[in-house]
Amino acid sequence: MADIRVEHLTKTFGALRAVDDVSFAFPSGKVTCLLGPSGCGKTTLMRIIAGLEAQTAGAVYFGDHDVSRLSPSKRNIGMVFQYPVVYRGISVYRNIELPLQSMKLSRSERIRRVDEAIYLMGLTASAAQDVSKLDNGTRQKVAVAREVARQPQFILFDEPITNVDAASKLQLKRSLKELTRSLSQTIIYVTHDQTEAMTLADQIALMEEGKIVQCAPPRELYNHPADRFGGWFLGNPGMVFFTAALSGTDGARALASPLFPAPIAVSGATGEASDVTIGIRPEHIRLSADPLPGSVPAQVDRKTVQIGGQYLVALTVDGLANHGFKAKVAPSVGERLPASGPVHVALPLDQVSLFDAAGNRIAATLRPAGAPNRAQ
Repeated sequence: MADIRVEHLTKTFGALRAVDDVSFAFPSGKVTCLLGPSGCGKTTLMRIIAGLEAQTAGAVYFGDHDVSRLSPSKRNIGMVFQYPVVYRGISVYRNIELPLQSMKLSRSERIRRVDEAIYLMGLTASAAQDVSKLDNGTRQKVAVAREVARQPQFILFDEPITNVDAASKLQLKRSLKELTRSLSQTIIYVTHDQTEAMTLADQIALMEEGKIVQCAPPRELYNHPADRFGGWFLGNPGMVFFTAALSGTDGARALASPLFPAPIAVSGATGEASDVTIGIRPEHIRLSADPLPGSVPAQVDRKTVQIGGQYLVALTVDGLANHGFKAKVAPSVGERLPASGPVHVALPLDQVSLFDAAGNRIAATLRPAGAPNRAQ
């Protein structure tokens, strides 16, 4: 196995920089998800790696080999697209076997590869069926199985479950999870769906405006976003943000906000920043009908039940500059809260992130004023 590296990769379409000077390595044997909103450049980056799009500048390496000028057929890759690519009018088995016939394999090796791919993708019951009579989800499984049977050096997935129905999507996601764990192959998976990325990836490369802004394992990316964009994009809903004031010198700084009953001691934050942004995941906000340690009074404006029985609670706090925000709480908590009226809200300090004026994360530790600084 080998890794995939891109160095100073750029792609422009007129004045638009779809991929903007990206240098990055996709590690050998790992699943890397390119995640981001529509138009951020993730599919363009993958198409350049596949050879389907020519870069404006930069280079693509497979291991130590520069493949920047090789055609797709010379790059030994497999690709699975948004829409299932299958040969209609023939069986699932033949769909998977056909590309192998030009590879000068023995009949026994062809049979072994096809049988293995059918097993890995859970297609045993459909192997003899005409692919034309199958639903989109099963056809996409066939398309994946065909690439698995070819045993290319890398497999690239371009939003492969976007265009299947909800029931098939869940089943296909489960199959892909099992497949990627079984293969231990270098895989690039493009998606705008964070649930897919969190489920399938060993690491997620988050993209914004043609750049990879952060790469980390899924849980680390979710818990410690490098900037406000990562906090906002990940989560349903994403992080909620509040403006706050940071005062004092580097050695003794304090954070003041209507969300805290008293200023919060901050260590580790350096520089001249005074106006900062507090970020916290809605599910980390604590709510109670009674006062909590570190809580402030708040007002419930509305509460609604979400999927899984969780409650999404719209709140306001007096003196908060950007007014309302939302918290997500467990059913056992939400059921005890009023539909509207007074409550108490607390932000656990170990779940709070700070961002500077440019939106970048500030490496800092928060603690109640007067509490010992354990970082020292």
